[in-house]
Amino acid sequence: MWHFERKTALSQIEHAATMRDLLQTTARNLVTVGSIFWLVCAVVMTGDWGVDRILNLFLCMVSVGAIFAAAYYLIPRNYLAGLVLWMAGTLLAIVWWSWMLQSPYVLLFMTILPLIAVITISGWAGLVMQIVVILIVWAVGQTSYGAPVAGSSSWVIIAAAIFCALLGWITRRELLVLADWSMSGFDTARDNLYEMREQRLELEQSREDLVHANRELTRLSERLKVLELMAEEARQAKTEFVANVSHELRTPLNMIIGFSDMISRSPHVYGGRLPASLLTDISAIRRNAEHLSTLVNDVLDLSQVEAGRMALSRAWVDLATLIGDALSVVQPLYESRGIYLKSDVEADLPPVFCDETRVRQVTINLLGNAGRFTEQGGVIIRCRRERSDALISVVDTGPGIAVKDQQRIFEPFQQADVSTRRRQGGSGLGLTISKQFVEMHGGQMWLESEPGIGTTISFTLPLAQPTAWVPDAEQRVRRSLVADDEVGYRLRTRPSRATTTPVNVRMVVVDPEQTLQRLLNRYLPDVDVEAAPDVDQAVTALNRSPAQALVLNDSSPGTLSSVLGSLPFGTPAISCWLPGEHDAAKRLGVVEYLIKPLALDKLLAALAGLHQPVRTVLIVDDEEDELHLF
Repeated sequence: MWHFERKTALSQIEHAATMRDLLQTTARNLVTVGSIFWLVCAVVMTGDWGVDRILNLFLCMVSVGAIFAAAYYLIPRNYLAGLVLWMAGTLLAIVWWSWMLQSPYVLLFMTILPLIAVITISGWAGLVMQIVVILIVWAVGQTSYGAPVAGSSSWVIIAAAIFCALLGWITRRELLVLADWSMSGFDTARDNLYEMREQRLELEQSREDLVHANRELTRLSERLKVLELMAEEARQAKTEFVANVSHELRTPLNMIIGFSDMISRSPHVYGGRLPASLLTDISAIRRNAEHLSTLVNDVLDLSQVEAGRMALSRAWVDLATLIGDALSVVQPLYESRGIYLKSDVEADLPPVFCDETRVRQVTINLLGNAGRFTEQGGVIIRCRRERSDALISVVDTGPGIAVKDQQRIFEPFQQADVSTRRRQGGSGLGLTISKQFVEMHGGQMWLESEPGIGTTISFTLPLAQPTAWVPDAEQRVRRSLVADDEVGYRLRTRPSRATTTPVNVRMVVVDPEQTLQRLLNRYLPDVDVEAAPDVDQAVTALNRSPAQALVLNDSSPGTLSSVLGSLPFGTPAISCWLPGEHDAAKRLGVVEYLIKPLALDKLLAALAGLHQPVRTVLIVDDEEDELHLF
């Protein structure tokens, strides 16, 4: 085992101390047990001995005891030397007892020494001890000091010693394997312990981060609830406004259109022939009133679509017939502008399950836009099947749309020509409403255009009966909340194990000297106080995470008014002044302002900050006990 400990020290330094302590403890226990054994034997065997023999025994025991004590002392300092000394003392005691008792069988105790040498030192040590035992047996057999060792007894002692040595060798092998397994298990357990500590630390850090994130999310959720209420109020106000517009504008416009049309068609009703210039002006009034009526209708349609109140009346519709009806509506416009209008509809196109009125409105709107913006050439409308959709495209030879304008062409009240003197009219809502109608059917609408060549606006309608329409905004929210969720929310299969994290009140404090921050942390332990050195960093902190208040520790009257415009909506600002040591010193016109209770080191630091020699310090205090501290 000592040899194994030496190899362990070379390969695994961290185990050397453990093995060394184990071997030293074992060796010391052997010395202690051997000493007690020989002492007991001396007490038991000397009951009827004479004085001379007892004196010899005493001298021998003193010698052996001194050897054992020296070995006990030497083992922690030199393990090998201590064990060799102990075995030598044990051999001396056995030989002496054999001589005192005149019995060769006492030499049988020597047979255990090769076993101990093999286990505690090494196999070579056991072999050496075996040779020593054989030599002692041979020497005793050659010496006639009372009872010579018979030949058979010598062979018995030698055989027993060899057996013990072999037993020690076998035991040593198993002990070495066991020790190696133990060390390997210790290494594994230690590595697992370190890994578990690291994982526990990471989990604790993750838990703290999760708690912080939950608090921030809760604050954001509260802020979103407020914003949602504000948005709902704004939507309700818009709805009420649209309803008022519907009642207050459409009725007068209808009357203007009706009377203008009646005057233009039947001027004799008004008792005479009307001048041609008056009829022309009345026709202009009617056209502009119709334009305003169309604009009001578009606004109403857009409001209903955004509010999700637009209902679709679906039925199986033949697209060829629908496109033919749309062409007949816009044909006069094309004839008046001198451009062609053609259609290319694929034969045997299956019917589409859609709202015929809304799809016809989309088609007429696209054809009308193309006709108004095309001055030369014409427009072709194509319809064909593309996989599981019906693809409808309106291709014109107009001026085209610039790339920078293509991104906003589908936004409300946006047109390619944004100048105040644009030649073509329109409210900028037609494409927006058309795109919404197509998406309500489960289709898509997109734009392809090259300036100077023309524009192609296409949209698809599913041939199969589509599922219920979900607005794009709701779909984006769903995809952001649940990964790979393209249809709906996933149902939970287990209750949430997340702990409910209480949300503390959060305040951002602008306090350069941190005087107010220390007081708030002391007296408001349940409030999250975040300090900011200046107003700009405080606004950044408020934009990063909502807070219940912004506290300004500043005596300047203009600081609060300058920061109000940059605060997030709904964040109150509180201005106060709790002077710190630096502010108090400035107002009093002194170098330093120290607050009681005053420590000696703080006073010395203030004196050192004067940067000039100080010989005498006058301390004035209304409490005499305070004066004795300095």
